[in-house]
Amino acid sequence: MVDSIRIVLVDDHDIVRTGLRSFLEAQGGLFIVGEARDGFQAVQTVQETCPDVVVMDITMPGMDGLEATRQLTGLCPHAHILALTVHEDKQYFFEMLAAGATGYMTKQAAADELVAAIHAVAQGYVYLQPTLARWLVDDYRRLAELSHVADADQVGGVPTGEEKVLSKRERQVLELVADGKTTPQISEQLGISPKTVARHRERIMNKLNLHSAAELVKFAIRQGIIEL
Repeated sequence: MVDSIRIVLVDDHDIVRTGLRSFLEAQGGLFIVGEARDGFQAVQTVQETCPDVVVMDITMPGMDGLEATRQLTGLCPHAHILALTVHEDKQYFFEMLAAGATGYMTKQAAADELVAAIHAVAQGYVYLQPTLARWLVDDYRRLAELSHVADADQVGGVPTGEEKVLSKRERQVLELVADGKTTPQISEQLGISPKTVARHRERIMNKLNLHSAAELVKFAIRQGIIEL
């Protein structure tokens, strides 16, 4: 876990930013180095402060969080974007990941989950709120099914798609992720360590020649698998 994390808070509601600052600074090791109330201020503030994590709202006046994330991904790739929004919405979810965010969670999530998400994205991991992660897995399944159909057509009905690439255990992990299970819950249910669960997730991405949830989403969008 990172000992010291520099954070910029982006939200158009002053009271939300004040509450987040008070809570996060009380956790130890989390330092708020800047605030912004819209996307324009966010881009400027992040460039000036060079934070590790940007906690980004989506719907704001002027430049919204989507456009700010797109710009910051190019201007400040070292700053990891964590979307924190009221929107439990599939379209916003995929668009933020495609824009370059490495985390997505709603404001209805537990406070300790926000802290865990900040630590995760600060270390370069993808953090998706478990109740929303099933959207990504559902579209992965759709991609795999279409690949299976295409491969079967090409080789006379012999399946050569993703179901042959992924191992039985990897498919089990996918099933549990789709059910909204966290890594500790998957670990307990399958009787394997959290590190082993993480390795299975990593292998799934490697076998698809992808390196993050965001890349998987971008690929699916390009292929027309995800409809926005």
